[in-house]
Amino acid sequence: PFMEEERLANGGTGEAANAGVFLIATVKGDVHDIGKNIVAVVLGCNNFKVIDIGVMCPKDKIIAALKDNNADICGLSGLITPSLDEMVDMAKAMEAEGMKIPLLIGGATTSKMHTAVKLAPNYSGGVVHVLDASRAVPVAQTLMDMNKRGEFLEDILDTYAEMREEFYAGLEDRRYLTISQARATAEKAAVDFSSPEHLPVTPKFCGVKALVDVPIADVIDYIDWNPFFQVWQLRGRYPNRGYPKIFNDETVGAEAKKLFEEANAMLKMIMEKKRLKLNGIIGFYPANSVGDDIELYADENRGEKTHTFHTLRQQAEKDVDEPYMALSDFIAPKESGVKDYLGMFVATAGIGLDELTAEYKAANDDYSYIMAEALADRLAEAFAELMHEQVRKDHWGYAKDEKFDASDLLKVKYQGIRPAPGYPSQPDHTEKATMWDLMNVKEEISVELTESFAMLPSASVSGLYFAGKSSQYFNVGKITADQVQEYADRKKQDYKVAEKWLSPILSYEP
Repeated sequence: PFMEEERLANGGTGEAANAGVFLIATVKGDVHDIGKNIVAVVLGCNNFKVIDIGVMCPKDKIIAALKDNNADICGLSGLITPSLDEMVDMAKAMEAEGMKIPLLIGGATTSKMHTAVKLAPNYSGGVVHVLDASRAVPVAQTLMDMNKRGEFLEDILDTYAEMREEFYAGLEDRRYLTISQARATAEKAAVDFSSPEHLPVTPKFCGVKALVDVPIADVIDYIDWNPFFQVWQLRGRYPNRGYPKIFNDETVGAEAKKLFEEANAMLKMIMEKKRLKLNGIIGFYPANSVGDDIELYADENRGEKTHTFHTLRQQAEKDVDEPYMALSDFIAPKESGVKDYLGMFVATAGIGLDELTAEYKAANDDYSYIMAEALADRLAEAFAELMHEQVRKDHWGYAKDEKFDASDLLKVKYQGIRPAPGYPSQPDHTEKATMWDLMNVKEEISVELTESFAMLPSASVSGLYFAGKSSQYFNVGKITADQVQEYADRKKQDYKVAEKWLSPILSYEP
């Protein structure tokens, strides 16, 4: 706004003087926009007129805004994997409209390979994957230079064509076990859940416990500051990588220290004025595995099944002799007669965030509203870390004598895991719906799911708790059509619907 006023004062129109009109949006079903906000600010500082139309934007809204604002470039952002399909739909819609403006793609879930394989072939106006905010400006400036645009996009087109060839060749070369063969490796390597080492521990309670308005002071020591500095694209060089060594870095150390001090000043204000509220919920349920599913029961008699979690199994051939894992492997099989349990949680630090960021936006304080968003994200993750520690030592109590400091916790030295639906160990976001239904999450702690299963408020974390010594994180990787069909049957889901939600991990083109 101040730059605009200066231009007008100097006799400029304000409109013609900009470097280009850049329209930016987070796609339908997705709520995360810290990276998008940083890109918008950086572009604005470089004289672009940025039109930010917000989060959860359907393609029709974006198309209309592009036309209404006579945009020169369109930027799309997304954090969760379903957003990848939304971006493909958007590229197709722009092509159908006959648009020729470049499309920039960014966000944690996006990649250069996905852009090359899924997006570029669907839009002829030029698609560019942008790794982070610092790259957005030179890319946008090059695209606005008509002497350079053609050659630049041609070069990217050639690179993406080569990447597609590599990708499809890789699909052909990759070998997979059938789902039956993969399952057989897990059965062969299965642990004995009745043995003293693996015998499940009974939680203190079964059911739900809501943790409402937890003091922020309780979670401060659990904050992982490394992702915070990454948001601001501050990275120290060896040996000063990571917090707190980053403060010693010759290049970014002083800036990192200043940023850290300002972050802590804002945290102090947030605590004193109670601007953000931490809400959490945990649940424990009698459970046993049946094949690749985990059944939950109404009570300890285990006669009445109430809900089922569906897990996915690794199928890509391995070079080492180890089982092909699914999360169900970490729960005692029903046929064993061993009584096991499954836990779950949701944590949020985002209640009050919209009001806080709205105040900063109204004051044209871009720095503070991005800082507030970044801190809320860190608080949510820290809260999840604290909750997991309390679960291990108290609520479930399977590691009562655990003694780790915060850095040990961040290195995941403890027993048990907390995988999140939509991430590598269980890449299906739709499994969150079962958690929300079981724990009545929206009513209990005011966190809801969007149509793409993103969490609202955005500064929220959720996952399942597995307590057993055999549990570990793993990456499901690519899966084949036989597992997709079986998975859809188990979920009573249409095959094409299952394919849509699992599209990022399919080993074939649907």
